[in-house]
Amino acid sequence: MTINDNADSVKQENSSEFELLLEKYDYSFKKGDIVRGKVVGYKSNGAMIDIGAKTTALVPEREIAEDNSRPMQEVLPQDDEEKEFLIIKDENEEGEFTLSYKKVVLAYAWKELEKIKEEDAAVEAEVTAEVKGGILVDVHGVRGFVPSSHIRAKDPQELVGEKIQLKILSLDPKQNNLIMSHRKVVSERQAEQRKDLFEHIEINSVVEGEIVRLADFGAFVDIGGIDGLLPLSQISWRWVDHPTDILSVGEKIKVQVIGIDEDKQRVSLSLKSLQPDPWVEASKEIKEKETRKGRVIRIKHFGAFVEIYPGVEALLPYKELIEYQNKTGTSVQVGEEIETIVLKFNPEDRRISLTTPVTRNLEHAPPEEEGEPG
Repeated sequence: MTINDNADSVKQENSSEFELLLEKYDYSFKKGDIVRGKVVGYKSNGAMIDIGAKTTALVPEREIAEDNSRPMQEVLPQDDEEKEFLIIKDENEEGEFTLSYKKVVLAYAWKELEKIKEEDAAVEAEVTAEVKGGILVDVHGVRGFVPSSHIRAKDPQELVGEKIQLKILSLDPKQNNLIMSHRKVVSERQAEQRKDLFEHIEINSVVEGEIVRLADFGAFVDIGGIDGLLPLSQISWRWVDHPTDILSVGEKIKVQVIGIDEDKQRVSLSLKSLQPDPWVEASKEIKEKETRKGRVIRIKHFGAFVEIYPGVEALLPYKELIEYQNKTGTSVQVGEEIETIVLKFNPEDRRISLTTPVTRNLEHAPPEEEGEPG
């Protein structure tokens, strides 16, 4: 082989290496392309990415994340992991592409959210702020809105910073619009709990619950997905003017199930049934013709109810009440203590009729008055 042949061989070898080198670094990137790259450094205005071009590309800080609360080094750490980026600007004069990381993340997030909505599944989201008409949430990097009517919380402000389960009501990636519901998740969960509860609950069973609402006629107690009614008459053996006299919202109590209506999804509860029946003890203590002091609990058109034993009310008939007031020159008031005489005691019917030492010399016995039992 001649010297010229050797020179030609070297040229061909160098040419092949150069072509391979060119091929390795050749690229045809353009705006709108998705490219893969690694973080190789940071500038004051963004992160530098190696995408295999002649120069590094730049992800401006505003294109790193939708929420700028975290530093860019945390969102895009400098490591060996390749990530996907969207080219949003072609090469500038220095041959540098401009990339977006958040647009790729959001595109995948919207795709995932569409799948979640299609499956009618729940998704976890972080509550970021309370705003007029609802709350803002972050779900997979997408900002969503939960209207006030779809929030199941007494104070939405208390949810800020918390993670809650939501369902998607509507979404529009083009308009960057995501509407979600908290109430829907809670309602469906409660429906499952109600179904399970009605399968296992029994009359006379004792359950623990939390008082969620008070009304003039009683209290509503959450006993595990069902708001059971605790009627005013079942709160205590003693007379109760209003549930707030004894109970408070948020209080946890044990109650007994006294009624179940599965068709109407209703459960009736009792608190006093778990307390000793005062009439049982009263039947041992109270005797007819004996004198007992008592406190006036309430006054009706047919007479006054007087508590002559803890939890036991007796009736001082209207005629006796008027005669007592006329002879003493006083007007009997609720809460006042008066001296009475047990005229008739019927433990079976839970009725006690009273007279007073002031009126006991009446020629006729007090008639049986119709009205509420004691």
